[in-house]
Amino acid sequence: MAAEVYPGSANSNITNSNSTAVTTKTKNAALQQSPPPPPQRQNLNNNIIESTNWQSFHPTLRERNALMFNNELMADICFIVGPPGASKRVPAHKYVLAVGSSVFYAMFYGDLAEVKSEIHIPDVEPAAFLILLKYMYSDEIDLGADTVLATLYAAKKYIVPALAKACVNFLETSLEAKNACVLLSQSRLFEEPELTQRCWEVIDAQAELALKSEGFCEIDQQTLEIIVTRETLNTKEAVVFESVLNWAEAECRRQGLPITPRNKRKVLGKSLYLVRVPTMTLEEFANGAAQSDILTLEETHNIFLWYTATNKPKLEFPLTKRKGLVPQKCHRFQSSAYRSNQWRYRGRCDSIQFAVDKRIFMAGLGLYGSSCGKAEYTVKIELKRQGLVLAQNLTKFISDGSSNTFSVWFEHPVQVEQDTFYNMSAILDGSELSYFGQEGMTEVQCGKVTFQFQCSSDSTNGTGVQGGQIPELIFYA
Repeated sequence: MAAEVYPGSANSNITNSNSTAVTTKTKNAALQQSPPPPPQRQNLNNNIIESTNWQSFHPTLRERNALMFNNELMADICFIVGPPGASKRVPAHKYVLAVGSSVFYAMFYGDLAEVKSEIHIPDVEPAAFLILLKYMYSDEIDLGADTVLATLYAAKKYIVPALAKACVNFLETSLEAKNACVLLSQSRLFEEPELTQRCWEVIDAQAELALKSEGFCEIDQQTLEIIVTRETLNTKEAVVFESVLNWAEAECRRQGLPITPRNKRKVLGKSLYLVRVPTMTLEEFANGAAQSDILTLEETHNIFLWYTATNKPKLEFPLTKRKGLVPQKCHRFQSSAYRSNQWRYRGRCDSIQFAVDKRIFMAGLGLYGSSCGKAEYTVKIELKRQGLVLAQNLTKFISDGSSNTFSVWFEHPVQVEQDTFYNMSAILDGSELSYFGQEGMTEVQCGKVTFQFQCSSDSTNGTGVQGGQIPELIFYA
């Protein structure tokens, strides 16, 4: 937690805080004008009590102001923060709060100013309120994953935009597939369009991971419906259907209902009809949705007829397949070639380093195939950042003897941050000779994304910036 709640006490004590650093020269000047500080002692609450002229030892306004944070000394208002039974008492100073927030100014100095000595705030978490006050007293912001959403709520409630912006930045940097749906729900609640857009980028590109996460089961039903109607979800409809049922199961628990197919359908209501069930393959439907016990016998029968009959029955489910995302390809060579003595594969690694100027999601790569006719390759692809493996996949592809590139994919797209070098590698096993790229470029503009390339120390088969394998990087942006 960012700060400790000050225990209620009849005595007025001064507490230490993390003071702002000042220069040695300034400190020496302050000490020359003041006597040495007396020995410090501690009270029962372990708060350090200083001498009566404590002001002399804190030369800046910020330091002295920070000492008043969560301090009974000179406090003229007290807040009871949190719900009944879990509330905390927090002393404060009207002037400091009013200077930092128009809401507090109206509360204490407006036409309808509060005259009470205690103010109850049941809808704000004590930890978040302390982070808010600490910022108002000292400009210090200390956020954590467990407090940031509650702090954002407090910052919005009391109109402290700088703290709210810091919370949003914190959430954006910690955004990933497993929390994207929860943060989407919160960003809509707090009306933060930039955060909402970032959430959608992650949910669209990493839809399967996002929908299968625990966080998806925690969202409200309105957010559920917004996600399920999303045209650009990059996943199979069977995954959407399964995730919706997982949400329904969690909602039954929240409502105290037995987890039965009937109750799951009840909590879903019309949300069920947003899933594009008929766009599944017949096999996916038969092995999944048809056996889920969520659909009625009539619905199951009609969907089977819709797959197979000439005269298709009318269905309540959407019939149009989602568009998903269109993968983009970054080509780093200007030409390709083949020679009788290269390019060979004997378990050695072809690797290249790259960086981008915008956040993207790496989906796979394009590789050259055999220069001697049709051939099958086994390939292990890997994406690393600073030596840490972010994704890898062992797969196969068949080349047709042409100089075309052949795509291989990671199991899930991987988020790649801007201005950081990543290492993409491939180890092929197959035909001895293949095409290879030449006239490589160190910088490539691909749509709105700029790629930079440099040689990798992992490359033991000759691939580099100027030539070799890995002619394409496949990504979503």
